[in-house]
Amino acid sequence: MAEAADFPGMTTPSPARRLLRRTGAALAAAPLLAALPLLTGAPAAHATAPTAAAVATGTKTVDVSVTSLSPTTPDDSGTVTVKGHVTNNGKQAVTGAHVGLRVGTSYGGRSAIDEAAKGATGGAPDGTEVAAKYAQKFSRLAPGVSHDFTLAVPVKELHLGADGVYQISVALMGQTAAQPYQQTLGIQRTFLPWQPDGPDTRTKTTVLWPLLSDTHLTAETGTNEEQTPVFDDDSLAQEIGPGGRLQQMLTLGSALDVTWVVDPDLLASVDAMTESYKIKDADGNLTSGKDQALAKQWLGQLETAVQGQKVVTLPFADPDLASLAHAGTKVGGSLSHLKAATDAAVATVDTVLHVKPDTSYAWPAEGAVDPDVVKVATSAGADKIIARSDSLRETSNLPYTPSAARPIGGGATAVVSDARLSTAFEGDMTGAENTTLAVQRFLAQSLMLNLQTDKQRSVVIAPQRLPSATQAQALARAVGELQNSGWSQPQSLSAAAAAAPDPGATTRVPSARSYPASLRRQELPRSAFEQIQATQRDLENFKVVLTDESRVVTPFGRAMDREMSTSWRGRAKESGSFRYGVSTYLSGLTDQVTLIEKSTVRLSGRSATIPVSVQNNLWQDVDHLVLRLRSDNGTRLKIGDHDFEDKEVTIASGHSQSVKFTTTSKATGPITVHAQLFTEDGEPYGEELDFKVDVTEITPTVMLVIAGGVLLLVLAGFRMYIQRKRAAAARGGEDGPDDEAQEAADDASEESPESPTRAEVPQQASDPTADTASESTAPSDTGERVDR
Repeated sequence: MAEAADFPGMTTPSPARRLLRRTGAALAAAPLLAALPLLTGAPAAHATAPTAAAVATGTKTVDVSVTSLSPTTPDDSGTVTVKGHVTNNGKQAVTGAHVGLRVGTSYGGRSAIDEAAKGATGGAPDGTEVAAKYAQKFSRLAPGVSHDFTLAVPVKELHLGADGVYQISVALMGQTAAQPYQQTLGIQRTFLPWQPDGPDTRTKTTVLWPLLSDTHLTAETGTNEEQTPVFDDDSLAQEIGPGGRLQQMLTLGSALDVTWVVDPDLLASVDAMTESYKIKDADGNLTSGKDQALAKQWLGQLETAVQGQKVVTLPFADPDLASLAHAGTKVGGSLSHLKAATDAAVATVDTVLHVKPDTSYAWPAEGAVDPDVVKVATSAGADKIIARSDSLRETSNLPYTPSAARPIGGGATAVVSDARLSTAFEGDMTGAENTTLAVQRFLAQSLMLNLQTDKQRSVVIAPQRLPSATQAQALARAVGELQNSGWSQPQSLSAAAAAAPDPGATTRVPSARSYPASLRRQELPRSAFEQIQATQRDLENFKVVLTDESRVVTPFGRAMDREMSTSWRGRAKESGSFRYGVSTYLSGLTDQVTLIEKSTVRLSGRSATIPVSVQNNLWQDVDHLVLRLRSDNGTRLKIGDHDFEDKEVTIASGHSQSVKFTTTSKATGPITVHAQLFTEDGEPYGEELDFKVDVTEITPTVMLVIAGGVLLLVLAGFRMYIQRKRAAAARGGEDGPDDEAQEAADDASEESPESPTRAEVPQQASDPTADTASESTAPSDTGERVDR
């Protein structure tokens, strides 16, 4: 980007008022600069040498922290008050010390502010210290001990000149036993925006206020009619609770003129908390959630805040556009999720907040774009891309920062946010010192941008997606000060996007090679989208057998949207676990409709029936299923009229059904049979069930052998009878004929074996009796053996 944009002197000449102020500043500063050696407090003999020594080792002996500066943008009257504390980090006590305020010259451009911020501490003291009467003295600073200070200086004593951004610093001067002369032992620099009379034109500033969060809802729901939602943990309740990040974002944003940017997944998740919900712990156990009132309060406050305002909604779950562009497009069907997420966004925001959202914006991660990202971002209907100036860089020689909107071809508009202002609060804002310095730098950059030209421009501030509570507080403080300043006025995002672009602004989207490598490393890999598509195929296969597919399609559709969320960036392990959980839970539901295991089936005879049972443990009925039974050898065992037979299956919720197949055997011995469920369109459903069928037929040869054996037994008995009768006659008639006949009959009865009967067959527990109507009218035993 051309450095000319940093220098207001290269633009249209400033009004006469600014020229007079600059002249007055130069005249006022002359005597102060002449008195610089006296104001430093160092002995005349050491006017140069001690300073050099301090640059090398001394200016970080004492830590100077500025925790408050008010007002942030002073006017001609009043007093500037600076508060903070000093801590002696050295090993020797500091004596004869005082803390004073120093004023440096104004900066020449935005880059100069960046450079100055890099050296906020250490180095030689800058500018001129104000009158000694405004300093605070410390007779002794012991090592490791902190002391508070407050400096209150009238604005007129600062001798500020023309409008601009001035450097001010708080410096501690003192001496140690090793260096017994006055020297600068600690310094903290910051910025003071100065424009007391207001500008000729004001910058139109748009501030995006993101209400986004990580993924909280799982794909799992209760098996009851209400489908009770299940949360991965209780962190969302903490975020919307008192002092939580989202509660802070809502409260702070409600007091500012901002454009709300929401993720519908967050709204849906909080809305789910308003009714009965469950929380899963680390061991997978479910407990009941208890923060319904908190969720209702947060949603009510948000609904009030957005009424009458424009709400920009991202696609459901804020899908990672760059990941889709760089990896997802290589996996067929991935882009279809983006359109579905956009449609779901409209319905969710309308239902929860009762406002019509604007879906015409796409926001890639950190505003980084390339042609592929733009193509994907516009594929679902968005025609405005929220980019950032450190991605879509200025290549022209414009002497100022151009307005945010510019056409990039194909009917799309890039709304380029200002990188310096958008990233001002990404650091650690937990301490008052960091917050104060960040706010002053933010305001300084904004004023310097306004001073670049008298031409009015539109500027967009797009902060990080998930600011912490302290970052949100610092951002809100800075935005509040900016909207109360004289050089900026609020503007909606739609107005910024519709503003006339600067003719010289860059409109060329950077190449794919220019996409930051650090951001590319955070993206979802191709394997993630392959896993998502595998889940989608399983869902398509599952839903066709359901009588109420919405109970499954909707929660899993939104779960797959969450799998592509931008919030997974840099969290590969967590995103992988979430995808695994979704696919595993879907597989578990699919397995609730399954074939019941069977043991070996024994068939006696040429024709018999084989029962196969199907169990449905789902909460709803299933239909449109086909059960196919197939023989490994259709010549030996025919099923129906061929080697397989298909039968339609409809099973009520929580029931099982026994489906019977007619078989014809032509040979004995074991044969493998395969049972498989299919959807009506021929896709396999679930695992195939294999079992053995053992055919044992009684043939004519066997019958002849049995008959021959019986005949031999009868003949043997008759022969024995004749022999006994002859023996009795030889004994001379000792027994009567009647007695002899009876004895012969008794003997024959003792010698003859019992008639053979059919063996008992143990029942098989693997094939329970169906509790719904059978597909076949032919009866069968509860066991697996079926006889003619």
